[in-house]
Amino acid sequence: MAKYTVVSMPGDGIGNQVLPEALRVLNAVGFDAQYIHADIGWECWINDGNALPQRTIELLAKHKLGLFGAITSKPKKEADGELKPELRGKGYSYFSPIVAMRQKFNLDTCIRPCISFPGNPLNFIRKKVDGGYEEPYVNVVVFRQNTEGLYAGVEWTNPPDGMRAALATHPKFTPFAGTPGPDLAVSVRIITRNAAHKITKAGFEWAKKFGYKSVTICEKPNVLRETSGMMEEEAKKVAKEYPGIALWSTNIDAQTMWLTKNPEDYGVVVASNLFGDVISDAFAGLVGGLGFAASGNIGDEVAVFEPTHGSAPKYAELNPPIVNPMAMLLSAVMMLEHVGEMDKAKRMREAIAAVVKEGKVRTYDMMRISGGAKSISKGAASTKQMTDAILGKIEPARDTNSATRVVH
Repeated sequence: MAKYTVVSMPGDGIGNQVLPEALRVLNAVGFDAQYIHADIGWECWINDGNALPQRTIELLAKHKLGLFGAITSKPKKEADGELKPELRGKGYSYFSPIVAMRQKFNLDTCIRPCISFPGNPLNFIRKKVDGGYEEPYVNVVVFRQNTEGLYAGVEWTNPPDGMRAALATHPKFTPFAGTPGPDLAVSVRIITRNAAHKITKAGFEWAKKFGYKSVTICEKPNVLRETSGMMEEEAKKVAKEYPGIALWSTNIDAQTMWLTKNPEDYGVVVASNLFGDVISDAFAGLVGGLGFAASGNIGDEVAVFEPTHGSAPKYAELNPPIVNPMAMLLSAVMMLEHVGEMDKAKRMREAIAAVVKEGKVRTYDMMRISGGAKSISKGAASTKQMTDAILGKIEPARDTNSATRVVH
């Protein structure tokens, strides 16, 4: 019997291409696991009116560990139009299944490492004053509060009378009071003190464990005085428990400028849901882009690991697949670290680093050419070829009894 059971959720588009590659590498490092396939994503929405089926929820509740590929999300009208005809007009409303999963299992801590691999041609470089270029080492880990903020899903077009009456009690709503309901959309940004404290605490604990010298709270308290203000207030409380780690405060807009001027100055960054999403993508752009952007969604019981890229439907039908599997592989590394398989995680990460540094095998994004069927003829590696190169840098698994088991 396998030591671990992982709920495998390829999802949509390229998720079906990159997740199997991660399983190949996990097997090569000797991860003793069985993988139970679970449905999630756009086809579930079309056929069932629910992108996160109850059967998948039950698997995650039972096994506590998930590996997720990608999903497709579309605007409301388009989503409604793709439902099966017999489901239309029956009150079904599309909601992102990964957001729903985070809320269902309170996966409130999202960890997104943005760390340079030496030799990556996509790394950030900076021109020197006296000529030439330098490549600063970027080593940032973003802690994103994963269940609240503007992604909480509390929103309306044409708010109900009770909500309009409540909004009308605030003087700042006066300019909108006369807007007809169908022309008024409202999203509520919700921050709770407990969640703000918890995500900041997690960031400081990470900084302490891995030797980071600073934690930056990245919000917008000069405008969002109540919600960002609460995030900052809790960060200051937590910082008192860690006297050796500096607390920095930046506004989200200014941070997007500073990260392209001196990214090496930042260590752990803590932010609410939307701002954490923005700033982690921005830092990811300095270390190779979304092809290298991994993440973990961590709760008290359940954890799900995923690349932060989307389903990229324009590439999903290409044969052979051409997308960069690195983000998916690095998400699998995070999963190994989460369950304490540190040696296997280290071997996997070192193999990835070796391939990047060697530079002989590069996917189309690493070659800075456009993606498409012609990219292979231009010298780009396919998804499988990149994984093969990484497998070539890994010593054979010492445990010969840890073959991958996929359960459908």
